[in-house]
Amino acid sequence: MSHVLNITHSILGQPWRWRALETDARGDLSGDDLVTQLLLSRGCSREALEAHRNPSIRGFMPDPSIFRDMDRAAERLAAAVLSGERVAVFGDYDVDGATSAALMIRLLRSLGLDPVAYIPDRLMEGYGPSGEALVRLAGDGASLIVTVDCGAQAFDALDMARGVGVDVIVVDHHKCATELPAAYALVNPNRLDEAEGAAHGHLAAVGVAFLLGAALIRTLRARGHFATRPEPRLIELLDIVALGTVADVAALRGLNRAFVAQGLKMMAQRRNIGLSALIEAARLTRAPTATDLGFALGPRINAGGRVGKSDLGVRLLTTEDPDEARTIAAELDLLNEERRTIEGNVQAEAEAMARPDRAVTIVAGRGWHPGVIGIVAGRLKEKFGKPAIVIAVDEGGVGKGSGRSVPGVDLGQAVLAAKEAGLLVAGGGHAMAAGLTIDEAELDRFGDFLEARLADGVARSVGDRALLVDALLAPRGVTPGLVESLEAGGPYGMGWPAPRVAAGPVRIVKADVVGNGHVRAIMAGEDGARLKTVAFRQADSALGQALLAAPADRRLWIAGRAKIDDWGSRPAAEMHLDDAAWAE
Repeated sequence: MSHVLNITHSILGQPWRWRALETDARGDLSGDDLVTQLLLSRGCSREALEAHRNPSIRGFMPDPSIFRDMDRAAERLAAAVLSGERVAVFGDYDVDGATSAALMIRLLRSLGLDPVAYIPDRLMEGYGPSGEALVRLAGDGASLIVTVDCGAQAFDALDMARGVGVDVIVVDHHKCATELPAAYALVNPNRLDEAEGAAHGHLAAVGVAFLLGAALIRTLRARGHFATRPEPRLIELLDIVALGTVADVAALRGLNRAFVAQGLKMMAQRRNIGLSALIEAARLTRAPTATDLGFALGPRINAGGRVGKSDLGVRLLTTEDPDEARTIAAELDLLNEERRTIEGNVQAEAEAMARPDRAVTIVAGRGWHPGVIGIVAGRLKEKFGKPAIVIAVDEGGVGKGSGRSVPGVDLGQAVLAAKEAGLLVAGGGHAMAAGLTIDEAELDRFGDFLEARLADGVARSVGDRALLVDALLAPRGVTPGLVESLEAGGPYGMGWPAPRVAAGPVRIVKADVVGNGHVRAIMAGEDGARLKTVAFRQADSALGQALLAAPADRRLWIAGRAKIDDWGSRPAAEMHLDDAAWAE
């Protein structure tokens, strides 16, 4: 263990440290002891260990009534159900918006309503509810509109809706200003006037929608609505709650852990016809994992809103027709491939424009597709290790931007402050992600504003950065059994990082470049045990070059994620590398 702890400057120039010093027996644990260490090192108290080993909804679910406006929203929805009102659900075009809308639509259908779904076109209408759209829905007969994953900043739109006499319930999780828009009810744990509910500010919008669903069912139960009809099983919608939670990069702590853990179990049952078709389109032959939600299923749902039809995701998640589900899933799969091509072109241009001397990477370009800027911002954040904002500017000089942040730097609040300072046409978000609209002429002032506001926080984040290691192993210890034990501490994601193991010393038997700049290497331990490794998109980095050029007699320590390699007749284990360090 001393080798790992003494690594102060790896090939990628970072120290390696133990993730936590919670126990003396670290790095050489196995089975349940390893799971205990994983939970403790991610902030779980000893008293809460059992609850976190198998996160349940019952164990983490708060009383929905603690949230402001929750009871008011539930009462209004219950009245709509009891009187058979025309209800419209207005969503966002990303995965959180699609899953939030799908949850509300499926729940309201099970209660006897036939709700209308409205997802704005990303290019033509932009983010959030427009007054014109809300008025149009009211004109088509909707007396109640529920906005999900949007609406917290829709002042003008909600004023227009109130003007035509339609009630609007806002279900959101984005940062709120001091003043709130004129909604009938606004349910958002990130309201500035929240008290108990503020502890759940890390929920994605789909999680907030689930809580509203629970409050609605409770309200209807109290009114005797289920005396002669079956009560909906909200638990059966956890598969789409899990998808939205992971895809929106919500912190996987507390209730979110239960949402994802139980949602994955529900997803494995293939109850949702659309999700089942999407799993097949993504060519997954096993039960999906949390990683699959973020990297296989989520991007395909997103593809509709990014480069195709914004409502495809909601249609897929709410259809009961297997043929329609397969058709939509296939279309989303094709659109996802198109998205990848567009994304690659924008990313190459954006990387060339990035200024390494700035605390916040801000790049803008004309002709960039606004549907991929969020993904590219995430790539830039990973590459440079600091917040990044990518802005697509149209022919009229109006820029649509999307940003991604690093832990400890609240980008959403900074963007909201820039809006209040008059630098943005619109803007908001949460700590780790934000969206904005800006006049091209304000780009320099906006950049200077963020630099002054966030530079110190970014410097602290960068200064505190180290590669955190959960266990040290000999190469022969990287086995399918180890992977199984590590997975037992999950689900993993934002706020609950996947475990990283260090192994070594090893020498490189063979290394080559495969796919899109990935470095594949076969390594051997001192006892001759071999281990397959992959360093994704590292061919041009210092790590990739070191692996490709390492002398056969020089040894390394390696660090990364232990994964199952199911290519072949029987599963084996491999490592996805994050870093390496010379052993001598």
